Amino acid sequence: MMVFIKDESEDMKIEEAFRVKHEDTEEQTKMAFIKEESEDMRIEETFRVKHEDPEEQTDLMALKEERDVLNEIEEKDQYENQNGNLDVHSLFTCQQCGNSFTCKGSLNTHMRIHTGEKPYTCNQCGKSFSFHGNLTVHMRVHTGEKPYTCNQCGKSFNQQGSLNTHMRVHTGEKPYTCNQCGKSFNQKGNLDIHRQIHNTDSLFTCQQCGNRFTHKGSLNRHMAIHTGEKPYTCNQCGKSFSHPGNLKIHMNIHTGEKSFTCKQCGKCFNKKGNLNYHIKVHTGKKPFICHLCRTFFKRERNLKVHMKIHTGEKTFTCLQCGKSFNQKRYLEAHMRRIHTGEKFQLKR
Repeated sequence: MMVFIKDESEDMKIEEAFRVKHEDTEEQTKMAFIKEESEDMRIEETFRVKHEDPEEQTDLMALKEERDVLNEIEEKDQYENQNGNLDVHSLFTCQQCGNSFTCKGSLNTHMRIHTGEKPYTCNQCGKSFSFHGNLTVHMRVHTGEKPYTCNQCGKSFNQQGSLNTHMRVHTGEKPYTCNQCGKSFNQKGNLDIHRQIHNTDSLFTCQQCGNRFTHKGSLNRHMAIHTGEKPYTCNQCGKSFSHPGNLKIHMNIHTGEKSFTCKQCGKCFNKKGNLNYHIKVHTGKKPFICHLCRTFFKRERNLKVHMKIHTGEKTFTCLQCGKSFNQKRYLEAHMRRIHTGEKFQLKR
């Protein structure tokens, strides 16, 4: 079969385009963990693995976009060749892996995979990349640009791949399954951590309650539950916390810092979780649904409170008379109205 390619001038037009027949599976599976913001400021983590900031990792979607550019150009070439517009040439083949390309420029770009050449350097931090598309994505770390927004909850990301992963929170998709116990996960990284549970020799066990952890640091943080230790103290008011992340969030109360701004109305918040919740005012989205009565909620914790109506669970008990309630605010109303004599108006 005869293959047609573009002349040398056409090669220059696709300087950045490339095609990789077999993408490195390890690069495909470097996914960062999505951690939902919590309103109660708890940051206890049973399993925790330190990963690179996902927004600084190589964006495979950028590679795909550049590959798609090449494919479009090559399709155009083939069309022109079939109409007799170009001369006949042979394919350009990579001597390292055998992949073939119709353009010499594409082969040259592809060779960076083997040579490790990284000609594109960030002028902000000096980090280098093999492909221009990866540098473009990386620059969003410095600019703060997050062009990919979830249409369910309004959360934004600087990579299409990160948004795709996040969407599994809403769809419930869990494509990664443990072949030992059948448990499924929405991210490969979570599956990798889970697999360590089956390798009991590598786990760190709490002598108090038997919980096991994949990292010693996670065990040390967990021990604060038993010891009550709160080594992280606010130098403004003296309040102490078990985890540094909680202290950091708390400090916003004193500094007044509100670094999370709504693009719709300009309102600012000191926690990203509060901003995400606020955005639902504009979108009208209520992604959490009760499967028993089909009631929708904006917050997961509101759904959990609602579920007590169906289960009959009453976890808040009056220590004076023993009466129980399914919500804390109802107990508080009861205490003020019945036992203290204080007139209480229920807040909604």
